[in-house]
Amino acid sequence: MNTDWLLDIFNSARHLLAFDESAPLLFTEFYFWAFFAFVMVVFSVLQRKILARNTFLFAVSLFFYYKTSGIFILILLFATLASFLVGRAIYASRKGAARNAVLALGVAVNLLVLCYFKYAYFITDMVNGIFNTDFAVIDYFAVIGNALTGSAAFSVETIMLPVGISFYTFQCISYLMDIYRERIKPVDNILNYGFYVSFFPQLVAGPIVRANEFIHQLYRPYSLSRRHFGMAVFWIVNGLAKKIILSDYIAVNFIDRVFENPIMYSGFENLTALFGYSLQVYADFSGYTDIATGVALMMGFYLPQNFNSPYKAPNAANFWKRWHMSLSRWLQDYLYISMGGNRNASFGTYLVIATVAVVATILSGNIWVAVVILTLASSLAIFVVLRPDKRKFITTNINSMNTMLLGGLWHGASWNFMIWGGLNGIGMIIFKIWKPMGIYVRAIVSVAICALCCYIAYTTQWPFFNIAVVWMGAIALGAVLRALYNICRIPFQLSWLERAWAISQTFVFITFTRLFFRSGSNLDPAEANETAWNTAKNMVNQIGGHWNISLIPEMTVHYANIFALIVIGMIIHWLPSRLKRRYRLCFAMLPLPVMAVAVVAIVFVVYQFVTADLQKFIYFQF
Repeated sequence: MNTDWLLDIFNSARHLLAFDESAPLLFTEFYFWAFFAFVMVVFSVLQRKILARNTFLFAVSLFFYYKTSGIFILILLFATLASFLVGRAIYASRKGAARNAVLALGVAVNLLVLCYFKYAYFITDMVNGIFNTDFAVIDYFAVIGNALTGSAAFSVETIMLPVGISFYTFQCISYLMDIYRERIKPVDNILNYGFYVSFFPQLVAGPIVRANEFIHQLYRPYSLSRRHFGMAVFWIVNGLAKKIILSDYIAVNFIDRVFENPIMYSGFENLTALFGYSLQVYADFSGYTDIATGVALMMGFYLPQNFNSPYKAPNAANFWKRWHMSLSRWLQDYLYISMGGNRNASFGTYLVIATVAVVATILSGNIWVAVVILTLASSLAIFVVLRPDKRKFITTNINSMNTMLLGGLWHGASWNFMIWGGLNGIGMIIFKIWKPMGIYVRAIVSVAICALCCYIAYTTQWPFFNIAVVWMGAIALGAVLRALYNICRIPFQLSWLERAWAISQTFVFITFTRLFFRSGSNLDPAEANETAWNTAKNMVNQIGGHWNISLIPEMTVHYANIFALIVIGMIIHWLPSRLKRRYRLCFAMLPLPVMAVAVVAIVFVVYQFVTADLQKFIYFQF
């Protein structure tokens, strides 16, 4: 009897179920949708039995994570069990020192695991730099694994970052904090809690689901209205279109090439690649969120909104109320407010300043960086004592800056992420200073800064200041025209133009901060600092250097498809919110046969843009 077919089936099944580092379970692959179809079939049988439903979703979420991260599933299980037990201990403790100690223990355990995997290289370099030692990074989990298996199956010389560890760690901390603040009660059993931590649609790249927003959904019976089904389908196909067309296609065919070797491309190409990256990272991350939202909604669960047309923001502070909203609110609630928020400075405020000074010194390799940071902090402290009326304004901005710097470090322990977070913090502070200025003061200040940039650019010939001249020139022109408009007392209103101008300037600012964000992404921590700095420097030199204007029309034609997609993507992004809500609802309420035909047509078009290798989502690395 020929049993080869049984062996073939067994081998195929083993391949499908085994972890393959080169083929993670991505939303953009057919394998995922086959997996999701299986989940929905079983889910439909169990949906009335809440514990069985949640247990099943916990199990398939673990499988999803295993297919994405392999053995790192053990870290997820450890974080789940540890925070579940600590949460119960917090609830059982009386208010006071004991309760605080249990919370501190739970938060510390979660942060230590996160720091080990995410910051081991940085901490090792810091210790070696301070004490002149020669410690090497060792993966102790790999050592334990080799000891248990009696083999050398795991590499002990490199620490790999588990996918999504920042996201589920923040969810565990949110759970502990919300129990401590008496916003929720502990989840009744480990299976329900495991489902909360590991829910597969948002497990590896968010949005970050806070406990007080999701725990109550664990016990809610399944329901899915006709409209919600249509909206779920819309979010899924919308996310796929964003990811494959507006992110992967323009990245593979243009943006990645420029960032990999900026000096091989002209200033025009570097500049358009930088602006294109702003669209790419938004389409990639919000595309993931859209798919996650749709998949979760199919199962009757609601995820928090993570994006709200962020490039419509008129200032940097508003941008962070629209971009990665779940992280922004998490940082505000559990970090910014804990440091004192807009009330006062706390011990945490000064601890963060000292930590940032040490981190910046190690990353830069220059002790004067710490001297400058601590001198600035001391000067502000003295100013607060002398001018108590300014205390609230200064402490609020210090806490905001600390939050943004730590937000930068959350993305990675490298100098480029520190710069990126710091620039965003500076942008928020400058807006707060700029906003109360009079119209004429704004005009005078912006013209003076532009003139200073012109002088520095002329005397030094530094490309950076050539860029600054153009940008500050645009800001100064806008401020002067606004002042003239006010002097002439023109009767008709131009508030829409003023808002459009603010949005465009904010978009330019955010785009240039992304230069430091993109330069250090997807790099080994050991080389991130040097490579990221060189990439950013080379791009600035190209953008701020000499341009051959005569070649721009030819390059525009050469990249016509890419530029057309970038323009179309930004036009769609800037469409009025009411129009977007209207076409979303129209799609959701289409007759089911018409919707099915529309989905097939959209998916067919989308997959015409699929590149040779499907690209991982950018935020998997965080």
